[in-house]
Amino acid sequence: MKTNPNRVTGKVQLSKISTLQVEKDAKKKLKKTRKKISKIQDVMYAHGKYSVLICFQGMDTAGKDSLIREVFKSFNTRGINVHSFKQPSKEELEHDYLWRHYKVLPERGTFGIFNRTHYENVLVTRVHPEYVLGENIPSIENLDQVNDSFFHNRMEKINNFEEHIAENGTIVLKFFLNISKEEQKNRLLRRIEFQEKNWKFSSADIKERKLWDDYMVCYEDLLNRTSTENAPWYIIPSDDKPTSRLLVAETILETLRKYTDIDEPELDNKTAANLQEYKKMLINE
Repeated sequence: MKTNPNRVTGKVQLSKISTLQVEKDAKKKLKKTRKKISKIQDVMYAHGKYSVLICFQGMDTAGKDSLIREVFKSFNTRGINVHSFKQPSKEELEHDYLWRHYKVLPERGTFGIFNRTHYENVLVTRVHPEYVLGENIPSIENLDQVNDSFFHNRMEKINNFEEHIAENGTIVLKFFLNISKEEQKNRLLRRIEFQEKNWKFSSADIKERKLWDDYMVCYEDLLNRTSTENAPWYIIPSDDKPTSRLLVAETILETLRKYTDIDEPELDNKTAANLQEYKKMLINE
């Protein structure tokens, strides 16, 4: 089978990867693709053997929220949960950094969507290492200890975490929505210029934008260290939102179709043998 061109299978350099791809009739194709995924979701829910964890990372304005809305629009809500991870709460800081992610993993038969993910712990905290001091880790006493070795160790632990859940039936897909700095600028300006989009704007977006290059270094490092066979990363060109959504949907569909053992459960012999009798009973009520 042909390898998905967006999958990270070797060393990547983000500066050499295009952020723009335009697919003709992307919206129309997405509509068909998401319906196909939703049918598989129904079977998976009844089958109850696998769960699916889909992770989205990207710079501010990369389109995570709207992508989730459009790609999973046809899903039965009983089989999907979306979690958005922001600044850790007091309770979350009293646990290890993976605790808040682990406790909301999808149940068998369901899909879990992480809008921002456990990788915030090697992204935001790496760009702002002072945040790690707030975690009260016994072995960390000063910022000098929050170095590359510290974050590489975290990435190894994250790999182990994902390997563990994959071995226990969770299908893991991770998407980095790759937008250009120029496109982010345009989207931030739209948030300012259009009143209906004002609520999306935050002054923090401008502060973080100044750290763009730092974030790109961190993203490139984690993409190269944490794309594994059981939990691959896909770099999605996201300057064009309709194409970005389609590429994600097609990747999900392509992945799920590989699981040929996902089938609707069969009725027990007694129930199956008496279906026509049950039908008569209902008709003759």
